[in-house]
Amino acid sequence: MAQRVDTSSNRLDDAARAGWLYYVAGNTQEEIATQLGISRQAAQRLVSLSVSEGLIKVRLDHPIGRCMDLASRLKSRFALDLVEVVPSDPNSDSSTIGLAEATAAEIERWLKRADPVVMGIGTGRTLKAAVEQLMPMDCPHHKVVSLTGNIAPDGSAAYYNVIFNMADAVKARSFPMPLPVIASSARERELLHQQPMIRETLSLAAQADVTFVGIGDIGPDAPLYVDGFITDAELRELQKAGAVGEICGWCFDAQGKLIEGLTNERVASAPIPSREGSLVVAIAMGARKLPGIHATLNRRLVNGLITDERTAEGLLKHL
Repeated sequence: MAQRVDTSSNRLDDAARAGWLYYVAGNTQEEIATQLGISRQAAQRLVSLSVSEGLIKVRLDHPIGRCMDLASRLKSRFALDLVEVVPSDPNSDSSTIGLAEATAAEIERWLKRADPVVMGIGTGRTLKAAVEQLMPMDCPHHKVVSLTGNIAPDGSAAYYNVIFNMADAVKARSFPMPLPVIASSARERELLHQQPMIRETLSLAAQADVTFVGIGDIGPDAPLYVDGFITDAELRELQKAGAVGEICGWCFDAQGKLIEGLTNERVASAPIPSREGSLVVAIAMGARKLPGIHATLNRRLVNGLITDERTAEGLLKHL
C-alpha cells in the first residue's frame, strides 16, 4: 500500500475530521486517536488546529447573568434597542475576541429572515473578523450595501472593507462603494457622489433595515491614521478640534457632534442610516474607545451595541 503523504491539505482534512468528532460527535480525544490511528497527543493537536484554523467555530449559547445585567442597564440608560455584552477575557486585550462571534450570530439572525432585508455594513477589524465567522448561507433575496469607500489611498482595495468577503460567505446581492474612503477634496467628493451608480448606492444605504458599524478612536493609533487614510498632521488637527471617535470615517467630539470641516469635508462614506426606522449596531470594546463609544450612545448615533463586560462597566460609570 502506498504511504499517505502528509501534505498541508491532508493535515487540515485530518484536523477537520478530528474537530468534528470532538465538538459535534462528542468523542473523547482518546476515542479520536483510536479512530484515526494516531496518538492521543496527535489527536489533541489536530483538535486544537481545527479551532485555530477556523475549521470549527465555537460559540457560547448560554446567557451569563453578569453580562445580561450589564446589557439591561446599558439598554435602559442609553435607550438602546439592542445590547449584547460578551464576557471579557482577563488575559487578552484583543479587540475582536468574543465580539466577532456575537456579531456574526446577530448578522446571521437577520440573514435567516424570509422577507428581503437591506443590510448596511461599515468597516474595521472587528467586522472583518465577524464576517470570517459567518456560516455559509444562500441569501439571494437580501441586499448588503457598503457604507464606506472600498479604495485605499494607494489605489488598492481597502483591507478592512468587508463587503466582498461577506458576499462570498452568504451569497447575498452586494453593493460596494467604489470610492476612496476619504476624497482628496470636498469638490472631488461632490463630483463622485453625483455619479448615477454612486447615487443609487447611497440611496440604498439610506434604506438599510439594519446596519453594523465599528467605532474607531482618534488616539495615536487611530485606525484612520494607522491604515493611511489621514496624515499625522490631519490626526493632530482632529485631536485639537476635540474629536474622540469616528464611524465610517465621520469624526465626532465628546458630545457626539460631527467635527466641522477638516477631514469630514472629504469623507466619501454614506451618512449613518436613520435610527428612527432602522437598527444601527455599533461593535466596539476597549478602554481607548470608551470616550468614542460613550459619545456615540449619548448622541444616539446608533441604537444598538455589541461590547464586552469591561467596556460595559466603563460606560456605566461617569466619564
